[in-house]
Formats: sequence, C-alpha cells, structure tokens
Amino acid sequence: MSDNTTGGRPGSTYGGRPGNLPSPTRSFIGRLEELGRLERELDPGAGTGRPVSLVGVGGVGKTRLALRAAGRIESAYPDGVWLVELSPLHTAGLVGLAVVEALRLSDRSTRPVTEVVAEWAEGKRLLLVLDSCEHVLADCVEFVEALLPLLPGLRVLLTSREPLGLPGERVLRLDPLPVTGDAVALFADRAAERGFTLDDTDRPAAEAVCRRLDGIPLAIELAAVRLGELTLDRLSGLLGRRLPSRLDLLAAREGEGPPRHQTLRTAIGWSHELCAPLERLLWARLSVFAGGFGASAAEEVCAGGPLPAGRIPGLLDRLVEQSIVSRHPTDPDRYRLLDTVREFGADWLRALGEEHTLRLRHRDHYRRLAREGCAEWNTGRQAAWCERVLTEHANLRAAMDCALTGPDGRVALAMASDIGFLWRHCGRLREAQHCLDRALMSGAPPGPDRVRAVWTRGAVALLQGDLEAAANWAVRCADVAREQGDPVAVVAALYLRGGQLALSGRLSEAVQVLAGAPRLPVRRDWFGAAQLQVRVALAFAYLLSGDHGRARAVAEEVRAESAACGESWAGAFADSAMAQTDLARGDIGAAVDNARTALAGHGLLHNTVGAAMALDVLAAGVVAAGDGHRAACLLGIGERVWGLTGRAQMDSPDLMATRRSHELRVRAEIGDPAYEKAYEKGRTMPYEEGLDYAVHDR
Repeated sequence: MSDNTTGGRPGSTYGGRPGNLPSPTRSFIGRLEELGRLERELDPGAGTGRPVSLVGVGGVGKTRLALRAAGRIESAYPDGVWLVELSPLHTAGLVGLAVVEALRLSDRSTRPVTEVVAEWAEGKRLLLVLDSCEHVLADCVEFVEALLPLLPGLRVLLTSREPLGLPGERVLRLDPLPVTGDAVALFADRAAERGFTLDDTDRPAAEAVCRRLDGIPLAIELAAVRLGELTLDRLSGLLGRRLPSRLDLLAAREGEGPPRHQTLRTAIGWSHELCAPLERLLWARLSVFAGGFGASAAEEVCAGGPLPAGRIPGLLDRLVEQSIVSRHPTDPDRYRLLDTVREFGADWLRALGEEHTLRLRHRDHYRRLAREGCAEWNTGRQAAWCERVLTEHANLRAAMDCALTGPDGRVALAMASDIGFLWRHCGRLREAQHCLDRALMSGAPPGPDRVRAVWTRGAVALLQGDLEAAANWAVRCADVAREQGDPVAVVAALYLRGGQLALSGRLSEAVQVLAGAPRLPVRRDWFGAAQLQVRVALAFAYLLSGDHGRARAVAEEVRAESAACGESWAGAFADSAMAQTDLARGDIGAAVDNARTALAGHGLLHNTVGAAMALDVLAAGVVAAGDGHRAACLLGIGERVWGLTGRAQMDSPDLMATRRSHELRVRAEIGDPAYEKAYEKGRTMPYEEGLDYAVHDR
C-alpha cells in the first residue's frame, strides 16, 4: 500500500479500454470496506459533478486504493479513466498542462487549458484521477472548479494529504490499517516476498512492529524488507527506541504535523539509519530527480566526493532491495523514488548543504542531454531522441525551472532554445511556449542560442495557429539570423515567414518566399530540420494552390533528403503530401501505400496531428479502392485521433468538407448501418491499436 505505485505510460490502456491506468504490480491487501465505499462514490450515477477527495497522511496508501477502485469501476466510464501524476510538478500553474499531457491532447492552440479539456471532453463520460495534490492545492482547486460545471459526464477523484475545500467535495479519510488484521497481513505478505515466512509464534512480535508503525502501509513495507538482516524481535526493538539525535529533525519532526506523519518519518528515518553511509548519500542525492531516472543519469548527477560513479550501480541495487528505490516494471535501467521517501532524501540533502550543488548538476546534465538531442535531431536517431525526451519530460521540466529561476539568463536561454525545440517537435507546444517566453523576456544576447530560441518560438506559434504572433516572430527571426551571419539560419527563418503566409491564405506570396530559399546542403542538426521544414511548407503551399505537379516534385525532394538523413519528422509529412498528389492523379494503390508510410513515420514520433492528417488521406484512398468497411473503420480511428488534437481537421473548412465527402461516399457504398458499426469499431480502438490497424493491411 505504498504512496506511489504507478509506472504506466501516458496514453496506454488498461484492459483494452481508453485511459492510462497502470497495470497493478503488487498484491492488494485489505481495504475491502474502503474500496467498496470509494467505488460507490465513483459510480457515475452517484453525485454527478461532485469531486471525491481521498485524504490521508503520506504513506497510508491513497494512490494504491485510488487506482484499485478506479480500475474496478473503469467499465462505467466508456471514455476512459485517466491518471494525472502531480508529484513531479515543481512550480505553480502546471496542473492543467499535466492533465492535457495525461489525456494525450496534442492541442495546438493558445486557448486556456480548461477550455481545451472542456471542448475535448464535451459529451464524454470519463474519470480523472489527480494524484498527490497537496503541494499544488490552489491550482487543483482552480482547475476542477472551472471544469466540473461544464462537463456533466466528468468525475474527478483527488488524492491529497488534506481536503481541497472544493464546492460539494466528498471527503473520504483513509485511516491506517487495523493492526491485528490488515496491517499484519500486509507485513506477512511483504516479508514473504523476501523469503521470510511468519508463523503463529511470530504474530505477537509482528503485531508489535505494526503497532509501533501505527498501521501505516509504507512504514510497514519499509520495515518488512529488513527481515533477513534483522530478526523480527530485533526489528521490533529498534522501532521502539528513539531515533539518533541527528535524525530527530528530519525523521521525527517533533511538534510538526499529525502524529501519524511523524510515525512515518520516524520509520523512514530508521530505514535511513540502517543504510550504509554511501547508500544514505546516494538516497539524498537522488531526490533531485523528478519522476524517474536512469542509471547513467544517477552516475553523472550523484557521483562526487566520497561517492565514486563506479559504486552507484551496486548502491542502486541495494536501495532497490530495501524498497527505498523502485525499479520500473518494464525498463530495468529506470528507477524512481516514492514521493514520501524522496521528501526525506530532499530534507537530508538540505541538511548536508548539498541541495544547490546537486540541483545545478541535475540542470547541467539535462542541459547537455537536450543540446545533444538538438545536434542529432536531423539524423537516424531522431525517433530515439523523441522517446527519450518524452521519458525524461519531468526531469527536463525541473531542469528548465532551475535555469529560469537562476541568475544567469544566458544559461536559461540556451536551455530554453534546446528544450523548447525538442518539446515543439515532440508535441509539448504549451511548455515550449512557456519556457521560451520566459527566457526571451530577459533580453537574449546575440548568438546561435537566440536564433534557435526565436525560430522555435515562431514555429510553436505556427503549429498553434497563432498567425499574428507567427508573423512577429518571423520578422524577429529574420533579424537575428542576419545578425548571426549564418546562411543556413537565414534559410531557416524563411520557414516562419512562408508558413505564416500559407496558413493565412496568401499562397502566391508563400510560394515566392519558400521557393526562393537558397538550396544549401542539409545539416544534421536542428538547422537541417528547419531546412527540410522549409521544403515541406512549400509542398503544402503548392497543394493548397492546386499545383499538384510542383507539390509532388518538392515532396519527392524532401523524402529523398529525409531518407539520406535518416529522419522521420519532415519525411512523414512529405509522404502525406505524396499520397495527396497520388489521389489527385488517380493512383489509388500508391496513395494508400504513401499514406501508410506517412502514418508509420508520424507514429514513431508520437505526432498526433500528423497521424490524424495521414489517416484522413488513407481513408480516402481505401474508399477509392473499394473497401468501404475498412474505410469506415479508418474514419472512426481518425475521428478519435483528431479528438486528441483538440481541433478536428484544424478547424479548416476545406479539410472538414473533404472528410465529409469521404464519409458520404462510404455510406453510399455500404449503407448507414454497416457504416455506423465499422465507424464505431474504429472510434473505440485504443490509440496504438488504431494506428497499428491502419498501418497494416489486414
């Protein structure tokens, strides 16, 4: 019943349904009465619109109970149960962004987050689980208060150490486990995992341990892992003694917080005391990571002084054995600290006087990582970098916050230019905008970092459809590119101007700007990506103009350059443009093949908008090929994916009219009942399953 048991990836499914609940990884002991009560509260027909808060001290098992209850009631929410982990957030104002990320909404607009979520969730029936709200209470209250009145099909479950004070809030307080029942059962179960079997003669000592730990599940789990190195009687005796004085402030916190919270910290303090000195030091230093971390990152950030890098893998294994650190269920090289354990480590790090130093090490590690990602973005490592950026999102955000709150504006600009670029290409537009705006406000000095920052800020505006802002950034980018004196930077700047003109409907001007870009050798770094995007924008300007011949010629050039580089981002858009020209000239087989290739490329980079566009083109090709049932299913899949973008067909009347014409053709071929059945099949497919169905001919 630990306080943090998640390990799922956003957008995954549990039981094949929409949502992102992680699969259970450990046995669930006790809590049957609380589980039943929470299930009844979460029933869609009970207290519609009323938020439910599961409240209790740290380590009491709020997350485990919330996820178990949500999993059991999941079938009542056809549009999914969605977990939003808030513990990695370090600054205010990010709760809405965390929700958008959990829902996988690739929103391209600059609208308020609550408006985006409300538009997507309108007419849906879903459950949001906001986990670990206590450090962002005000943000949670503001978000939930704004959203619930707009969405009758939405229920919200929150876990927190204190109530939120929401209107109509139903507060369920979670008490520790009864000592003589569930607490001992949990202790026995976790002891058995360590090969220690309790018998009847051990029960009094086990009850004594659980009583001294106030029945708090996390404390019991931390105690159980010590069996083997300590006898049960010895463990009971240690827990009955006062902590060493140097741990009093950190673990006991006498006079601060509820007694049970002090009990938990005391139990963690004893776990800390029983660790070897280097294990304690690594524990403290690991607290600077947000979310999870890899072994190599731990070595780079945490090594130093008495802790050599070569010792860290072995020490990590020891901390895993002691349940201080948990290993990712599917990636053995990735770890995380439980929230309460991380808090203790952070307190200890401050007491050691190392907090500032370690936060700078963490910042600099992710600064180097982001710079390396930008340097290799236009290469065959692009998809791997996308995965890494998404995996390390919480750490990149924490490192970015550290830079933005630091005194050196040059470091903040350098990091914002790199991280913002990666976020823009991996679907994190709002956070890219946020960090770039803050970094550029400080008065950016001339240089490559400013060029990349300004270019990326304009590129974000283009994808958001903020054409006025895009025009302003295009002018600024052209100026800083000329200042830099790099001819490739000047070419990159043309993407912003030409793209803004094309989206504004000024197609002849867009073609003039983009076609006039000098043809320089394509680089392998971010500049090369910008060079390819100039050509992609030109291909689509030709398409919108109805000049399919020139559109095809440019798309073929981009595809060849993309293949030479090994990248996928621009190449997938080129494949989509090729498919559209194939349709225009009646080559249906080629259109289907190119649309599938485009879809596979966008899928590699989790490019939801690109995937949605490719699905529409693929559906058009399939219906033209005569397979109306599959085309209807593809239209359903496309509808689901467009829903994740927040703006179906990007609000384009032409795109919406084209899609409607495909729908009418399918209905005419197979009839309305068959269409509705196949369409619904596609619409209800999980994201990954839908893309797999669309890409493969089966």
